[in-house]
Amino acid sequence: MPNEKARIAVFVSGGGTNLQALIDARGTVIKSGELVLVVSSQPDAYAIERAKQAGIPAVVACKRELGSQEAFEAEIRRRLDEYNIDLIILAGFMSILSEDFTRRYPKRIINVHPALIPSFCGKGYYGLRVHQAALDYGVKVTGATVHFVNEIPDGGEIILQKAVAIRKNDTPETLQKRVMEQAEWKLLPRAAELVSKQLLNTKKE
Repeated sequence: MPNEKARIAVFVSGGGTNLQALIDARGTVIKSGELVLVVSSQPDAYAIERAKQAGIPAVVACKRELGSQEAFEAEIRRRLDEYNIDLIILAGFMSILSEDFTRRYPKRIINVHPALIPSFCGKGYYGLRVHQAALDYGVKVTGATVHFVNEIPDGGEIILQKAVAIRKNDTPETLQKRVMEQAEWKLLPRAAELVSKQLLNTKKE
């Protein structure tokens, strides 16, 4: 089927700026994949509104309401099956997924991390904490990494990286903004296309 595309679900928890970068890349950068579902871990995430405006179905799976990690992941898997998902993109998703979950989707979950892995990554490194750590350490270059997700936080195989220079007067907030604009929002759509294409080729074999 010449028009077949990999079916993508984007997992979000907050404002959804990375989701917006993916939405904006539809048909230009992302040609082999189609955004067909947004899964939010927070019922009030603005990312849900972004999904609605882009015509993408959005569902909520809230661990607090579902009562356990098992129930939370079972609800997510049910939704993924319902929408026949090929690829999962974690775009600011603040819930850790269990080894049981990640093992079910080998090389089919990708994440963007706001540093150059293996620096400033792993458990506890998320959001502004990553940028604060880079500034505290005094590195001159940081950036973003898109990687496959496995059972180790930020431990999966690297797909793409892009460096961003640190400026003398940077704060965690200014650095976060520049890493998003110069690296995250460019890398994530490119990685989505690369992996979608790989998945389609595997299906054909």
